[in-house]
Amino acid sequence: MFSSKVQLVAPLVALAIGIGSCGDNNQASNNSSPAADGGATPATNTATGSNLSGKVQIDGSSTVYPISEAMAEEFQKANPGVQVTVASSGTGGGFKKFCAGETDISNASRPIKPEEVELCKKGNIEYIELPIAYDGLSVVVNPQNNFAACLKVDELKKMWEPAAQGKITQWNQINPKFPAQKIGLYGPGTDSGTYDYFTQAVVGKEGQSRGDFTASEDDNTLVQGVGADQGGIAFFGYAYYENNKEKLKLVGIDGGKGCVQPSPQTIGDGTYQPLSRPEFIYVKKTAATRPEVKAFVDFNYAPANQKLVTEVGYVPLPSDLLTEVQGRFNSGKVGSIFEGKGSQVGVTLKDLLKQEK
Repeated sequence: MFSSKVQLVAPLVALAIGIGSCGDNNQASNNSSPAADGGATPATNTATGSNLSGKVQIDGSSTVYPISEAMAEEFQKANPGVQVTVASSGTGGGFKKFCAGETDISNASRPIKPEEVELCKKGNIEYIELPIAYDGLSVVVNPQNNFAACLKVDELKKMWEPAAQGKITQWNQINPKFPAQKIGLYGPGTDSGTYDYFTQAVVGKEGQSRGDFTASEDDNTLVQGVGADQGGIAFFGYAYYENNKEKLKLVGIDGGKGCVQPSPQTIGDGTYQPLSRPEFIYVKKTAATRPEVKAFVDFNYAPANQKLVTEVGYVPLPSDLLTEVQGRFNSGKVGSIFEGKGSQVGVTLKDLLKQEK
């Protein structure tokens, strides 16, 4: 599925973030990589050797899933005694399992929410929050749509806000220059971090939107829905657009400074606003010292392995932040740099990490 290779076209700087997470892909993998069809480039083994053994259990965001799956495949090639299981029950679903002590690592496309912080406290789970990559939440339409090449954030809000339910049903209600064509809305379910981030960035309040849209925790279902609906529009992580270009048309977003489409460059330099965001992994502190877990996390942050992030369709962290995040993990720093407040728009990882020192 993830056969496309995305090339970084510019140096990366800290990108403005806000956070969203993603839905459930209902997938699990011990040995397959999203880039497997295209032949992922062999990655560098940062473990001490192939005598490692044990299990690493991962669940959570379907947006982060492709990264973990690709890393898991390459890591297991070098460490056949370690079984890495990657599943995707959505960011929210992943945190429920993580805070119950069922997993070692929780993938998330937004920071942990206050209620999840409390859930982990009740489960006596301490966690180390680690940014893993950058994503540009992508808005797409049917390939036959020849009018919505660019949408203003206010137009997206008009389309998705709670007040639009049952009332905003035609494209010409969004913009009088658009045709009187029925809008087909497709989006991640409410357990999705992508849904959380999108509603925060576009509507202005996390978790608030109209309810009369086709929701799915499987991003591929959203791809198929828009591909078959001439008036369709959807949003999901950039990798799912990148790997389904022939079925979709990308929409530029005007956040107040002109129309910008997501790309490795605009996601990396922060010009794709307000829908650029970081993605995360949360590592259980008690698991972080287990040799197989530590080796796998180190493998994720090895500079030579960042090409796997690129290959599955996301943007690696710049080298300075990669070093900061590695230091955070090695020191066992627990808690969230976002203070457990969930999705936030308009702050940067670089600034937050500096404030923490």
